[in-house]
Amino acid sequence: MNMGRISAGLDSYRSLQILDELSQNDSLTQRDLSERLGIALGLVNSYIKNLAAKGYITVTTIPRKRYTYYLTPMGFTEKTRLAYNLFQDYTRIYREAKNNLRTLFQELAEKDFQRIVFAGTDEVAEIAYLTIQETTLKLVGVIDSSTERPFFFGAKIRPLHEISGMQFDCIIVTSYLNREKIHQSLIHQGIHERNIRMIF
Repeated sequence: MNMGRISAGLDSYRSLQILDELSQNDSLTQRDLSERLGIALGLVNSYIKNLAAKGYITVTTIPRKRYTYYLTPMGFTEKTRLAYNLFQDYTRIYREAKNNLRTLFQELAEKDFQRIVFAGTDEVAEIAYLTIQETTLKLVGVIDSSTERPFFFGAKIRPLHEISGMQFDCIIVTSYLNREKIHQSLIHQGIHERNIRMIF
């Protein structure tokens, strides 16, 4: 998959997140946005400046050197446009992931792989979970670099560094937005490339 396209998709997704948060609460600080969205504070600042430069938000100074952010009419229009485009992207991602997973699971079954670990717990992981139910493969673990929920379809989500203590035949990177980060983390944990599969 084209990395420039992934980067553009991530930028659109983050811009939509920020516009959506500010449309609901204009008293949020950049630190609030950073904590809510799990984005570095410096990156939030960069997005705010970019959105303001494009005329999507206005920035007003209030006492105690704080700022409030208001969506402009253009900002509300852009939020709607981004939401529509991302919906179209997710529809395409779903179809692509479903087809690729079926092919991948068939390939693994033919190689007598049985024990599968999912690395990543976003929407792609949910598609993978539904697809693996159609096979004889067994999901033996779920790992992620960061997550707000403790379980994934009843399986405890473990931190990436615990992969070394797990028994598996193959790890499938089940994330779209964090796929490269997760892949590199697995390599740094000493997992051989031959034991990792990417969906896209």
